[in-house]
Amino acid sequence: MTSVSSGGDEPRGAGAVIPAGERGQTTIADRVVAKIASQAAREALGKLPQDAARPHATVVVHHDVARVRVDLELDYPSDIGSRCGQVRRHVVERVGALVGMEVPEVAVQVERLHLAAAHAAQGRTR
Repeated sequence: MTSVSSGGDEPRGAGAVIPAGERGQTTIADRVVAKIASQAAREALGKLPQDAARPHATVVVHHDVARVRVDLELDYPSDIGSRCGQVRRHVVERVGALVGMEVPEVAVQVERLHLAAAHAAQGRTR
């Protein structure tokens, strides 16, 4: 039988309530936050160009604040600034919602532009 005591250095039983200040802390690894950020960027972009690489994120976490960098490829022509803004907003929203971290900065780097199939075909016929 397990006994619960309220004082001293005695071990607590399985049913004991531990005060908040004495509980452990959950730590989420940077790589986990990076995977969430990569997926959020993918969701924000929608359909990727046929030969485009999936978005890749790197993250630095410090005291529940995540700074994110996302590398991605986009189709061209498109509104690049608008698409990057969509990615930033969605990454901030999803990381905040899923891991409860503040995301004050999302740097988006466009690594490559892919010509849209219709635009490329039109250029070949000229």
